[in-house]
Amino acid sequence: MNTVQVRDITFGDGTLVLIAGPCVIESRDHALFMAERIAAIAARTGMPFIFKASFDKANRSSIDSYRGPGLEEGLSILAEVKGSLGVPVLSDIHEPAQAGPAAAVLDMIQIPAFLCRQTDLLTAAGRTGVPVNIKKGQFMAPWDMAHAAAKVQSTGNNAIVLTERGATLGYNNLVCDLRSLAFMREQGRPVVLDVTHSLQLPGGQGASSGGTSDLIEPLARAGVAFGLDGVFLEVHDDPAHAMSDGPNSLLLDRLEPLLKQLLKIHEATS
Repeated sequence: MNTVQVRDITFGDGTLVLIAGPCVIESRDHALFMAERIAAIAARTGMPFIFKASFDKANRSSIDSYRGPGLEEGLSILAEVKGSLGVPVLSDIHEPAQAGPAAAVLDMIQIPAFLCRQTDLLTAAGRTGVPVNIKKGQFMAPWDMAHAAAKVQSTGNNAIVLTERGATLGYNNLVCDLRSLAFMREQGRPVVLDVTHSLQLPGGQGASSGGTSDLIEPLARAGVAFGLDGVFLEVHDDPAHAMSDGPNSLLLDRLEPLLKQLLKIHEATS
């Protein structure tokens, strides 16, 4: 297994890593609040934590949907989270030109699932030298992710993590095939399960996506038992009023009990 170092956090060494935060940066104050609360929970459980929030959600269902504060303001907020709390930060890029500015702030760059075949985006991320998390497209077979990873690796950057986030099942629905975790791990890469996006119902509410947040805990438990290197969770203090992906976000108050369960399962199955 190729290990990936994100500051003092190592993917692939037997440690279970938490990537968590609100889907999108809603405001400076909210991002700092969420990062501080999640960091405190992670510290109490002893789970390594990377804060994730998007500065832009370029693939929203509707033209009227909130996308985020944008590159400049969003990176400024993430830099403040990083500086004030000392936690690593992760966000997505959507265009090759965003790679350089993002790398100046982010500890890990994420490639969105819909863009995981975009060669110019993958190589731009790779050339930054920053670790890259590639989310598996809903349309992609897990073994085909080897090609996406190879594009990043072609730049000399081998710090690559692969993330499962469900596969399209008909219209407005996803299914999570846990075998994907094994198939991608066989490629020698650390693997993360994006639990909450795997429970999204894309476009399921017409102008926005729905979700089945009641299944977050059981899917997370199943994924950890199956074997993985990290868990990705969209977490919000008020999912009903979240500005993106509220229906498939985990309520903040449910996070600590879930992490304690996951760590016990991880210990028992490692």
